Amino acid sequence: MDANFFETAQLLAEQERAGQAYLEFLRVPALSAGLYTLAAGSADTQQPHTEDEIYYVVSGCAAFRAGSQECSVQAGSILYVKANVEHRFHSISADLRILVLFAPAEYSNLPEQP
Repeated sequence: MDANFFETAQLLAEQERAGQAYLEFLRVPALSAGLYTLAAGSADTQQPHTEDEIYYVVSGCAAFRAGSQECSVQAGSILYVKANVEHRFHSISADLRILVLFAPAEYSNLPEQP
């Protein structure tokens, strides 16, 4: 397959049916992509990832902390987080919908289990 095509509305409906905060919709060795949603007032409990990550905020409003850096985010914000850096969204004042890209694909760099 040379290309895949996605509609955000369909992905959000699939994510809601599945009842998941994170829905991965694309995985190839070089990258993976998913939708991440966090309700206003909720806590983001994610842990650092072993891959570089880009967030594109589709909608919502919150604060974001990565390492010692902090910023406000809203629709249109784009964030880059280096692998293994502690990070999370907080002070979520409007439901967040976020496009997440991992490079390489999420969990690709996890150490092999013996």
